[in-house]
Amino acid sequence: MGRTYLVEEGIGQYLTELSTKVKPYVTGLLIGQCSPQRDYVIRAVRTPPKEQQQEESVGPPKLASLDEEWITTHASQVSRMLPGGLLVLGVFMIAPPELAKDGQNALRKLIFSVEKSLSKRRLWKPTEEEVSDRAAVQICSATKKVVCRTYDVQDPKSSAKPADWKYQSALTASWVALGCTVNVNIHIPLLATSPNHDLEKNTKNGLNRWSKQIEDSVFLINGQVKDEDTELLEGQKKFRGNTQPSSQFSDVKVLTQLCQGSSPRSTATVQVCSGSINLRGAVKCRAYIHSNKPKVKEAIQALKRDIINTLSDRCEILFEDLILNEGPQKKNFEREYHVLPQRLFVPVAGSSVMLSDYKFGDEAAGEIQERFVEMLDQPVQAEDMHIAEDISTVDICPVPDSPTDTQQAQLTKATLLLKLQQNMGLVVAAAVAVLASIFSFNYFSD
Repeated sequence: MGRTYLVEEGIGQYLTELSTKVKPYVTGLLIGQCSPQRDYVIRAVRTPPKEQQQEESVGPPKLASLDEEWITTHASQVSRMLPGGLLVLGVFMIAPPELAKDGQNALRKLIFSVEKSLSKRRLWKPTEEEVSDRAAVQICSATKKVVCRTYDVQDPKSSAKPADWKYQSALTASWVALGCTVNVNIHIPLLATSPNHDLEKNTKNGLNRWSKQIEDSVFLINGQVKDEDTELLEGQKKFRGNTQPSSQFSDVKVLTQLCQGSSPRSTATVQVCSGSINLRGAVKCRAYIHSNKPKVKEAIQALKRDIINTLSDRCEILFEDLILNEGPQKKNFEREYHVLPQRLFVPVAGSSVMLSDYKFGDEAAGEIQERFVEMLDQPVQAEDMHIAEDISTVDICPVPDSPTDTQQAQLTKATLLLKLQQNMGLVVAAAVAVLASIFSFNYFSD
């Protein structure tokens, strides 16, 4: 038996409207949430047309012009705008009947390409029990028939499995929202062995270590520690009829453990560094979870991933901006302060779920609005954009230039003294042992 996809009713109208614009086909992404029982599709977003594609209007229908890289890039951009709990669930294609067979092959290829692109950016790993099926939805532009199949993205040889596609109104009306503020103060050393001061690579390595701290943190939901296998909404009142709220919000506190690992012993590593990166600020995080008896562990996992993703995405956006403004071959390495883009949230029409984006201080509201239209095919009013947090910064600190001969000699001397101090204990211990053995020999000889 295949999976069931519950789909927001408005998506059916959206896909019908797109089918009237087929020239010769339309592709796009499906956004939603996985759960052990069923999957939820809350938005469908068409692939933004390229300029050269807009000019194409003649010739028989064919898929040869399908731009896989363009579609996977769109998926990566969209994934940054999704709060915790939401992900790219699959891809869709609206095409004429003569492209039905080629369309299914193209969809299969796209699903694996999109997943590969998204997994490269993640600083977390999927769990073993996590759903790894992704949807390939094909809509005939002539008959409007919808065919939904799934592929297991963890299995490259996966074959298509049939799935149910069912529309439902007010799909997210009673979803649970979780929110928290995480104070960030991350110190990342820049190793002297890193070529050309590879800031982006070092930052990602540092964030990778920090993400493990988040994974090991304790999460208080409304001030309580809850067992992971209990229901998130256990003990809460259920509302009926028109009295049901649009959404339920849970405030979460994140307690990061001071000591990592179970062993009381640790070893210190001395590394020669060329500088450091310091990330400081307070980031707002949010996650959404379905209301069909969700487990506590599902909610916490969704929020953990949003915490990790939002900081990683901001750093990625910052480095992309630096490359655009300064070029990839920047040689000078001076102390710099950069402001990370601030997170903002935007409501989704007809839903209790909010999507997000990131804004630099000098960006106008119009630029954000254009991005929502291009990436999510959704118009946004300026008054609906809510900036959620204060400014967070990146401080890049180099060490002084290469030491002079005198400084190098002093450094070498200091290193030798340090090693001598480290080994002094062993020398004293050995001397004591020798004296003890001599004393013992003389005592028994007498």
